[in-house]
Amino acid sequence: MENELAGKIALVTGASSGIGAAFARFLAEHRAHVLMTARRADRLEELAGDIRAAGGKADYWVCDLSDAPAREDLLRKVKADVGSVDILINNAGFGWYGYYHTMAWEDAARMLAVNVEAAAHLTRLLLPDMLAKKTGHVINISSIAGGLPNQGIAIYSASKAFLDAFSTSLYRELRGSGVTVSAMRLGPVETEFYEQARSLENGGAVPAEQFAIPVARVNRALWSLLRHPRRVVYVPGWLSISRLLEPLFGNLIDPLGPLLLRRK
Repeated sequence: MENELAGKIALVTGASSGIGAAFARFLAEHRAHVLMTARRADRLEELAGDIRAAGGKADYWVCDLSDAPAREDLLRKVKADVGSVDILINNAGFGWYGYYHTMAWEDAARMLAVNVEAAAHLTRLLLPDMLAKKTGHVINISSIAGGLPNQGIAIYSASKAFLDAFSTSLYRELRGSGVTVSAMRLGPVETEFYEQARSLENGGAVPAEQFAIPVARVNRALWSLLRHPRRVVYVPGWLSISRLLEPLFGNLIDPLGPLLLRRK
């Protein structure tokens, strides 16, 4: 698989920290040419420098993915400077925890733009080239929250539910084309995600943080998904049972929501 990744061009969004940065390092170690984008230029520059110093190949572009013209400009630059993308990892996203009616609309709108619109838009812009080459892989970073909506994460859950449905529809639409669209449904992961959620207006600590797993486990799942492309993978794997919780126990979970959120 390492030889198969050699020379492949992989675009990772939200690459300045957390899962995105870990993906970038991991792919570069396996000889892919990593393209990174995020808003924080200093973080991207440092990461690209580390990858190059280790013998890897990396380029980056600063981009606010909540802005549609900026996304289009990003891919124009990528195509002009590097060429067509073989692997797209739609990782950019952020969360917020609290009562929805107290969430600043600016944060909600930005979450929809980054978590939903950016993934759909970048996928639409890159799919034609992948289909023309008859090869490519789009990986959308989702969450078990997409299938298990709960108190405090209304917009975040909705954004991940979109990614789940979007990924499944495209996976089925593209069968036999040489292009695969996958969703990685993650549980809590040890990153800056939770700190950022707390920093937003009226945001609070996300209870799931106490169960977070090391980001290295997500890298292993990525490796498995690249080796054996499929529609969905859960990280950690045992969380595949989460898809049964809502239909089986939703009526029992309903009255717990307000109680748990009041403890925020």
